[in-house]
Amino acid sequence: MKRKTAKEILAEAFREVAEGKNIDKITIQDIVDNCGYSPATFYRNFKDKYDLIAWDHTRGVAEIMGRINPSHTWKQAMIDAAEWYHKEKEYLANLFQHTSGHDSFIRYMTEISCDAVKKYILASGGQEKLTRQEELYVRTYCLGTVSLTCEWILGKHAATPEEIAELYESALPEPLKQYLI
Repeated sequence: MKRKTAKEILAEAFREVAEGKNIDKITIQDIVDNCGYSPATFYRNFKDKYDLIAWDHTRGVAEIMGRINPSHTWKQAMIDAAEWYHKEKEYLANLFQHTSGHDSFIRYMTEISCDAVKKYILASGGQEKLTRQEELYVRTYCLGTVSLTCEWILGKHAATPEEIAELYESALPEPLKQYLI
């Protein structure tokens, strides 16, 4: 049986507090009070609550991307991602609407997405490095899909996770399709 790490417990405690409180109002003390840890334990693991949020999000994305293999395709990963974002919708909407770090979190989400797409392309294409043009296509794709995802989470677009995943796939730039579809 795998035990949870302090980071995982702190992230769960944060999410529980976020269920009833705007994220910008949550303090480190709120988080540690919810899980029985001390502020010192929090600061040994994270520099602030935004670091915790970023770590937690990265962990979720990495878990989805880590499933990709010959029998679990890129398309299935996009469906998994859309379903995960749909499940996390209320939490992420709280994050986007009630934090001064909204723009930096979106930039961070874009970087995570770009890194994941690049890593997948390199692994599937057997390359050591992407061309400059491929890098720009990846960046353009990730900027668009992250922006769409954020707008969807905030209720600006009515769509099912499957429809969002289909948009992710159809928006893929032609030069990247050889690696991802």
